[in-house]
Amino acid sequence: MAAPFMEKLAEYLGSPEPAVRLILSILLGYPFALVYRWFFFHQSATVVHLFHAFSGLALATFNFGSQVYHSFLCILIQFLLLRLMGRTVTCVLSSFIFQMIYLLMGYYYTATDEYDIKWTMPHCVLTLKLIGLSLDYYDGGKQESQLSADQKKSALGSTPSLLEVFGFSYFYGGFLVGPQFTLRNYQKLVSREMSDVPGQPPNSVVPSMKRFGLGLITLAIFTLGGPHYSDSYYLTDEFEAHPFWYKCVYILLWVKINLYKYISCWLITEGVCILSGLGYNGKNEKGEHQWDGCANVRVWLFETTPLFTGTINSFNINTNAWVARHVFKRLRFLGNKLLSQMFTLLFLAIWHGLHSGYLICFSMEFIIVNVEKQAQSLVQDSPLLTSIAKSHLYPAVYVVQQLIHWLFMGYPLVPFCLFTYDKWLKVYSSVYFCGHIFFFVAFLILPYLRKVFVPRKRG
Repeated sequence: MAAPFMEKLAEYLGSPEPAVRLILSILLGYPFALVYRWFFFHQSATVVHLFHAFSGLALATFNFGSQVYHSFLCILIQFLLLRLMGRTVTCVLSSFIFQMIYLLMGYYYTATDEYDIKWTMPHCVLTLKLIGLSLDYYDGGKQESQLSADQKKSALGSTPSLLEVFGFSYFYGGFLVGPQFTLRNYQKLVSREMSDVPGQPPNSVVPSMKRFGLGLITLAIFTLGGPHYSDSYYLTDEFEAHPFWYKCVYILLWVKINLYKYISCWLITEGVCILSGLGYNGKNEKGEHQWDGCANVRVWLFETTPLFTGTINSFNINTNAWVARHVFKRLRFLGNKLLSQMFTLLFLAIWHGLHSGYLICFSMEFIIVNVEKQAQSLVQDSPLLTSIAKSHLYPAVYVVQQLIHWLFMGYPLVPFCLFTYDKWLKVYSSVYFCGHIFFFVAFLILPYLRKVFVPRKRG
């Protein structure tokens, strides 16, 4: 009976049925969080774990049916690895290899040339969560003096139970689209510490509704604008026939609108986490309670920053933090930040999928970020350029920055969304590889400009 209803609802809304199921599942997080607050908040840890595990499993089954066994199996095996191998490097490596291979095999057997909502979508989130669990468990066996500040916050002092791992993995506020959070934070939620009134349900309804409302606004923007700026239009003869300037403007507007697809899901899910208490993040320096512990996007920074690094830092925050903590910083032994950055972005590309578009996207990100850092260094070290940046001319400079910023944010995301080389190569050819040329030229001339604008130090 549910299937025909969902088919009719999807047809009425004009959206694919999997997308409608996903949105409904994210929204169902709110009643689940309310049930938790009203009926389970003061229950024992066992009861809370059962509620979180079964509610998350219900959402997973609603979206993916019998394919829910993939997540169930990976969670069970991860628990066995922790129990059988203990706090060892072998456990970490076994967890990493098994979880990544399972995810990549899933990509291999289910991949198509278009974006599909299937079991691998939440499974990529789960993969990071389970790998992170093994690393946090390993860190719990080290001396405190050997741990960084981040590791001290997430290291596990005891072995989690099977039920605890299932509750953590299937928690309805993070299973489908994230965010990433640690088992330590989940344990604090269960022990009623994640609240501005410890031991009582948090006063988080208003902060939760603010994120929910903002999520609905961004969802409306995507719903209204998405059909006018679709991925498929890139491959039409009509797009090919447009002049170069039109194609650049299309890329700029396309990326701005289509990123709201992700932002809306993250904001709505963040509201669920805040309502349950998981989003509580202590007090700031002013003594005000913060609810951004599960924030996956900084909307104001995302909308106003003229920098590529600003957008990266404001987008998919928890995944970026996970990768920084568990990949980039653990590659310190390489002794080279650029090399660590390169391997980190390679990991991200592979984690997203097996299509060539992901490799192209993250390789472009590597180039863009490093060219931007050189340009920022040039401006900061040049008295003339610094004075221009701080003068009344800055509004005009800001507009130009934003146009360049969003054009070349969209440029690497074209292969990310089109997946296969025949598609993204066609689009790149139609715009004469302008992004590659722009950053290649910038890379060549920035050292020369530094000689011209930066005064030499005497002596």
